[in-house]
Amino acid sequence: MYTISGQYLVSCSCAVICGCSVDAQPRDRHGGTECRGAAVFHIADGRLDDTDLSGVDFAFYFHFPSHLTAGDWKVGVVIDSGASDQQADVLGRILSGSEGGMMGELAQFIGEFVGTERGEVSLTDGEKPGASVAGHTRLTYEPLLGADDAPTTVKNALFGFAPEYEIGRTSGNSSAFGLEFEPVYGEKADFVFTSEPAAGAPKGRM
Repeated sequence: MYTISGQYLVSCSCAVICGCSVDAQPRDRHGGTECRGAAVFHIADGRLDDTDLSGVDFAFYFHFPSHLTAGDWKVGVVIDSGASDQQADVLGRILSGSEGGMMGELAQFIGEFVGTERGEVSLTDGEKPGASVAGHTRLTYEPLLGADDAPTTVKNALFGFAPEYEIGRTSGNSSAFGLEFEPVYGEKADFVFTSEPAAGAPKGRM
C-alpha cells in the first residue's frame, strides 16, 4: 500500500485550456487534435511499504492521440538521479499501475510505455514557478487570473491529478522519448496519490 503527496506542474500542447480533464478532443494552436505534454512532480512525503519516497522528483511524459478514454497513450518517465535504485524501482511500480490506486486505473489506457530514464529533475514554486528535466525539458508557468486577480482554478474534473488545480500558460521547450511538444497550457496544484480506498469506496477507485 502506498501514499505519495507533494506538488506538480503540467505543461502540454493544448491551446488555452486542455480538454483532457473532461475527456474532450485535444486541440492545439495549429489545429492539431493530439495532446503532448509533461507532468513534473515533487514528492514531499510518501512511501510504499518500508520504502521512503520523500524528496523524490520525477517527470511523466505523455502523448494522447485523441480524447483520454480512446486510449493508445504513449508514456515515458524520468526519475531524478538523486533517488536511490530502490526508490526508483518502487516509484516505477507505482507509475506503471501495478500497485493500484489512480495510476492503476489509468494504466488501462496506455498503449505503449516508451521507457524510463534517470536524470536531474526539479520543480520550482513561488513567484516564478517552473520545472526542468536535464537535457529534455525547461518550463516556466504563469497563472490565468480571474476577475478578482486570483488564479483561475478547475474543480471536480472528470480526470485530474488533484480535486482542484490552478490553470495557466507555460512556455519553454520539451523533447523526450520522441514526444516533443510546444508548451502552451499549464496547471499546478498539490496532489495526493494513494492505493488506500476512500471510506465506502471499492479499492482502487479514483
